[in-house]
Amino acid sequence: MTLADRRPAPRTEPITDAYDLLMVGWSFVRGNLLMSAVELGLFEALAKEPGTAEQLTLRLGLHERGTRDFLDALAALGVLRRDGEVYRNSPAAEHHLIPGRQDFVGGFLAMTTQFMGGAGWNALTGMLRTGEPHGHDAGSVPFDEVFRDRRRLQLFLSAMDSLGGAIGPELAKRYDWSRHSTFVDVGGARGNLAGTLLLAHPHLTGGVFDRPVMEPFLDELARERGVADRLAFHGGDFHVDALPAADVLIFGNVLHDLPVGARRGLIARAARRVPPGGTVLVYDPMLDDDRTAIDNLVLSLVMMMQSPAGNEYPPAQCRSWMEEAGLRVEDVFALPAHATAVVGRRPA
Repeated sequence: MTLADRRPAPRTEPITDAYDLLMVGWSFVRGNLLMSAVELGLFEALAKEPGTAEQLTLRLGLHERGTRDFLDALAALGVLRRDGEVYRNSPAAEHHLIPGRQDFVGGFLAMTTQFMGGAGWNALTGMLRTGEPHGHDAGSVPFDEVFRDRRRLQLFLSAMDSLGGAIGPELAKRYDWSRHSTFVDVGGARGNLAGTLLLAHPHLTGGVFDRPVMEPFLDELARERGVADRLAFHGGDFHVDALPAADVLIFGNVLHDLPVGARRGLIARAARRVPPGGTVLVYDPMLDDDRTAIDNLVLSLVMMMQSPAGNEYPPAQCRSWMEEAGLRVEDVFALPAHATAVVGRRPA
């Protein structure tokens, strides 16, 4: 087999999904996965004895928060093999990533990566060891800094616009909005998603619930889209303030930044703010049930490195939170940007 034979097939379809573009930009995270595994001694440990995520957490001195996503991401890349709950080295890892063996390439990989300025795997390694984002101040909330710094706020708004722009048109088509007259996008930033829904469904009246600093940005967007008479702003903090009432409450890319207890609590509060027949609609880049979709596993680790409580989760877990809140899950469907939506209806 020649080197040309080993090259992956070129991509034949143009990129159309927002998150596919992000994954190109975040391709370095895949390299960080390999470098962190080398630094942590994972391959050497597995050469001695395969193990489960729980066993490897103890053997390598890791934190349970990120270990399973880390191992499953390496398995999805083909660096590890997963047999049920047990992980073992792939043939290539067994031959080339065990220190002291003749064909070990880990040292060369670490040296060249550092020479190219790519030692950023330290952030991932640190999170795997401690469960905390690298350099995180335990007394701060990541988004607090965003709201205090106008430059960061502009970057944040641009990021939220890109996600809303990708997801909004499909959500407008995929969900049956004819059953409702009002909705509120909780944590909806400056209203890009809300504006898209309103333009697609003229019978709807919408709202966005977010920090008060967002209000002038939403007013500007509402005027530009011509929906100022149908889009209201509700200022507050959904962690502590009452949620607005509406036929549909949307939580898009919100829950994956919160502790599990806060996710359950937010859905329970939302279930009480929609009327009988109303719905709570949640979407995030959720993990697939088999935990083999590499991009969403990488996104989960990215969330862990950015947020002290963030991670992605499977739809079944979201279903359980909704059912605990008295909602009946009526649909689960895919959206652009690698997202999955779960719809819970309050019984009539």
